[in-house]
Amino acid sequence: MIMYLILLLMILVTLIIKSKKSLHMLQQNLYNENNRYLKWVFKNSKDFINIDILAICLSAICLFIFYKSEGSIIGILIALVACFGYESYRLSIKSKNEQTKKPLVVTKRVRRLIITTTILYLIPVVVGVFYYNDIQVIWLLVLILTCMVYLNYFIVFLANIINFPYERGVYHYYKHKAQSTLKSMPNLKIIGITGSYGKTSSKNILADILNIKYNALPTPRNLNTYNGLIMTVNNHMDKFTDIFIAEMGAYVKGEIKGLCNLVHPKYGILTTIGTAHLESFGSEENIQKGKFELIESLPADGIGVLNGDDPKQVSYNLKNNVKTIWIGINNKDVDCRATDIKCDNKGTTFKVKFKNESKAYEFQTKLLGNHNVYNILAALALGYEFGIPIKDLQQAVKSVKAVEHRLELKKLGNFYMIDDAYNSNPVGAENATIVLGMMPGTKVVVTPGMIELADKEDEYNKEFGRQIAKVADYAVLIGEKHTKPIYDGLIEKGFDKEHIIVYNDVRDAYTFINTLTGKKDVYALFENDLPDTYNE
Repeated sequence: MIMYLILLLMILVTLIIKSKKSLHMLQQNLYNENNRYLKWVFKNSKDFINIDILAICLSAICLFIFYKSEGSIIGILIALVACFGYESYRLSIKSKNEQTKKPLVVTKRVRRLIITTTILYLIPVVVGVFYYNDIQVIWLLVLILTCMVYLNYFIVFLANIINFPYERGVYHYYKHKAQSTLKSMPNLKIIGITGSYGKTSSKNILADILNIKYNALPTPRNLNTYNGLIMTVNNHMDKFTDIFIAEMGAYVKGEIKGLCNLVHPKYGILTTIGTAHLESFGSEENIQKGKFELIESLPADGIGVLNGDDPKQVSYNLKNNVKTIWIGINNKDVDCRATDIKCDNKGTTFKVKFKNESKAYEFQTKLLGNHNVYNILAALALGYEFGIPIKDLQQAVKSVKAVEHRLELKKLGNFYMIDDAYNSNPVGAENATIVLGMMPGTKVVVTPGMIELADKEDEYNKEFGRQIAKVADYAVLIGEKHTKPIYDGLIEKGFDKEHIIVYNDVRDAYTFINTLTGKKDVYALFENDLPDTYNE
């Protein structure tokens, strides 16, 4: 009996470690929205080749062959304790060494999942209490429990399915509460922002600029889903809010339309339409239509702000007659255009010509890169439409705060860090390398590459390698397998192999960069920071 209790304890330790990982991945994959969690599980099928298989075999052998032999049972019990002890040790070391970019957040939903998962694992244990005298039943339950440990990813997924009806009820309760709050504020201006790239930057810049006259509430961080918008309204909105800025993200066609039906924006900004989440959207045409759901959901007296330099926006046949304001840099035939853009390690300066103004006005910002100029132009277009004087807009742009992890320039140790680690895409990566190329001194790129680009992922990463080769002195690649296309692109452009460094942990890159001391300043672009679901 003591050996059985020791075995149960070792199983419990293994379960805690495994379940924490499973819950973490389930949360990062939006609780299996669009089957993201299941795709991650099957993509990481190598995790199923572990010592748990031996434990299952030992349990089966004891059940069918040795359950009457006390000596054999003791031997197998010791072997099982060793198996689970080793697996617990291995998983704990692996967890300790893994770089966690976004840790598991123990929300109320996660707590409910923990309770349901615990109940599922307790079922064979409770049954065993009633049949403790029947050794064959006990070994059958040990076999079942061992299999459940092995299939922990799926047990946690089953708990998610069991909890689904309750979670939907919770969702509808808070959804109704948020909609009631919005209906009670008829004078509230609601602005939706979407696009393949730049949504969060555009939202934060817009809030900073509009706050010079209004009390603007943007969705916090990257809360751009149904739950994110509902949480923002319920937890942050009050009677003093003049403007609600709703960032809207999507993985499939129709999601933006659903978000619009939730909050009913009167104003909309489209950043850039590209290939982000191509795998889940299915085609570039679906991405284009999906993003324009925002503009086509605006009321007749609404206003849509569009990018005149984006071919996918210019070529789109809009299906409603909403007023549109076009912004741009290269396109001269727009309503709000930026010219004379200059960028250095202090920020960016440029001129803006509004269509109804006779002259261009000077603007300066701490932000880096043309894509941030586009975001500022979109905010200026709406600010101008809302009647904010140009001199106030100039002051607001000067005061715009750098957006965390989005081409954020900061001094770190012995080098200047250009932090573009939040996310990456083909357009953003190219913009980032252009910004790096403008900087004086030694230039380094640190990146694990881009993801969620379907069958074009290798192609885009290889092109990224070619772009890095044009501007960088050193390339630090994080994760040998995933960055192979980048490596190939670098070599194709004749980049020095000795200046290509590959690590499995981004922390090693900091140590390397701090060794690059000399007369020149060192500028290191950190492009993308893959979520934990992509750890190699």
